[in-house]
Amino acid sequence: MPSRRGNGNPRSRAGKFRIPVVSLLLVSVVTPLVFLAARLGNFSSSGDKDLSGSLTNTGADDKNLNALQQIESLFSKDVLDVIRTNTDDSGPLSLNVIGRKDLSSSWVVEKPVKLSKAEENSSQVVELDKKEGEQSGREDSEQSFTNKGSAAERIARLQTRLERKDKRVFELTQGGEVAAPRIVKEVSQRKKEIDDNVLNKYSIWRPEFDVDSDALVRLMRDQLIMARVYASLAHSRNMIDLQRELNIRIKESHRVLGEANLDVDLPRSASEKIKEMGQALLSARKHIFDCKAVTKKLRAMLQASDDQAHALIKQSSVLRQLIAKTIPKGLHCLSMILTLEFNSLSNDLKTYANWEKLEDPSLFHYALFSDNVIAAAVVVNSTVQNAKEPEKHVFHLVSDKLNFAAMKMWFIANPPGKATVHVENIDDFRWLNSTYCPVLRQLETASMKEYYFKSDHSTTLADAATNLKYRNPKYLSMLNHLRFYLPEVYSKLDKILFLDDDIVVQKDLTSLWSIDLHGNVNGAVETCGETFHRFDKYLNFSNPLILDNFNPNACGWAYGMNVFDLKEWKRRDITSIYHRWQNLNEQRELWKLGTLPPGLITFYNLTYPLDKSWHVLGLGYDPHVEREDIEGAAVVHYNGNMKPWLDLSMSRYKSYWTKYVNYSNFFVQQCNVNV
Repeated sequence: MPSRRGNGNPRSRAGKFRIPVVSLLLVSVVTPLVFLAARLGNFSSSGDKDLSGSLTNTGADDKNLNALQQIESLFSKDVLDVIRTNTDDSGPLSLNVIGRKDLSSSWVVEKPVKLSKAEENSSQVVELDKKEGEQSGREDSEQSFTNKGSAAERIARLQTRLERKDKRVFELTQGGEVAAPRIVKEVSQRKKEIDDNVLNKYSIWRPEFDVDSDALVRLMRDQLIMARVYASLAHSRNMIDLQRELNIRIKESHRVLGEANLDVDLPRSASEKIKEMGQALLSARKHIFDCKAVTKKLRAMLQASDDQAHALIKQSSVLRQLIAKTIPKGLHCLSMILTLEFNSLSNDLKTYANWEKLEDPSLFHYALFSDNVIAAAVVVNSTVQNAKEPEKHVFHLVSDKLNFAAMKMWFIANPPGKATVHVENIDDFRWLNSTYCPVLRQLETASMKEYYFKSDHSTTLADAATNLKYRNPKYLSMLNHLRFYLPEVYSKLDKILFLDDDIVVQKDLTSLWSIDLHGNVNGAVETCGETFHRFDKYLNFSNPLILDNFNPNACGWAYGMNVFDLKEWKRRDITSIYHRWQNLNEQRELWKLGTLPPGLITFYNLTYPLDKSWHVLGLGYDPHVEREDIEGAAVVHYNGNMKPWLDLSMSRYKSYWTKYVNYSNFFVQQCNVNV
């Protein structure tokens, strides 16, 4: 209503009272006179902004009009202009007395009209529709308080407003239906931009809803830290009672906290212990709180924890090296039982069939040197299961004297289908002696025995970890160095594929024999990418012999799956190159022990790079190898200390290896082998 709009709305008030104060005083005099003139006749609003036009004659005589003109002539033109500019229906100066809804009933002649029930309902709609717009609301309000029009006309107007309301509701709902697909699309796009980890973390449907799921655990740990600080300060200040109280609370909190990582793991008494610890800390703070002393103590505790962490890391490295050298109990049991079974066989059962295949150069030959029965079995099983023509595959397996019988018995009891497996004992190679082989001669020297077998050689954990790495028994075993004598071992063959015993074959490898090595001796996958190293990692380039003969940025390559052209090997006399460099490194000044550094030197500029999909490495030490790379590789290699048959192996990679282990085998079950 105009009067309420003008008086109740601050914004409206501010807009309507910008006229001069003198004008307001003049209007206050004019308004009663106008009302007096209105008593002389019935006036109604005509929409004209002129004062004389705003009051229309409704049937009175000309005297009334003359009286009005006389009143109008009493005021100056400025006053009349003020009145004319304020004759709208939105302020206190309005002369539209008929439309003013704040006037008393004496100013409005309204005959009471009895409305039906439908009209009463419609009148409610009128109140709701008053917010549609200022103009329409004013018109509806004016018409509702005048006697113009019949009840039928008012009902028609109400019906029109109802129809207009229905139309607006329909448009709104239709607009929602049109906008719904767009909103859904936007929500979907926004969801893609949000990190899934964030959504999962705050999902209330998770079994462990981890928003503040460890709040109590963290609080107890913080309390323990502060309790240790205050206990130390209390001890330094000879406050025995406070120190005893804090020590008691520390023990209780430790016992309650235990190994809990989430609040659900805490016992019911945790809340009570937190309160008791809080009271003890409050008491300690009142008595011995010293900001500088607390800060100093916290720094000391942080430094001590850091030193302890570094010591544990070094200790862990030493223990990993020790574990890597050990043989699990189940594998040791398996080797012993198989050895007993082999010794109980008759001589005719110990012999092999298919002797003619062992020297047939048209077949696919593999060289595998191992003392681990299960590991060798996985290599053979995975290769045969993925081969297109397994009958053409021949495995030349060499083991040491201790495991020769067990290895041979395993493949007698578990023949790999149509493939051929020939097991030999390295001790039967009489030509492999200290006179011919520099490594064997060096192992017999006093300095090498001192390096390997003196127990008090290392004075620190760091030295122990480094020395243990190079004291691994595989570096002492000639099985590891036999790869440099392939033409001597297999003199009748032209090409051979060398496999380590810590690999798994996932695809058919027969096409490797048809690869043209372009005059090179060795075919291998290069390892000079972001994850692996170049020559400067393995060789000592501070030595002139290394610096003058090799490029420190040259790409390294991987032992584990290598194609060797034995004919080219013999022509270039590769074994002599190996012997020369091995003799030069007698004092271990060119490289540390191992087979990869001398291999890089021996086959320098004689290695043909294979496609990386043939051989993927790192499953024994790198937790970030991509699953796509593993599943697309022909061979996966568990190089490193975390071998798949050890307890410290990485579980995410172990399934690629264990699926080729025959757990239903009688010997495996008898030894409870759980690798």
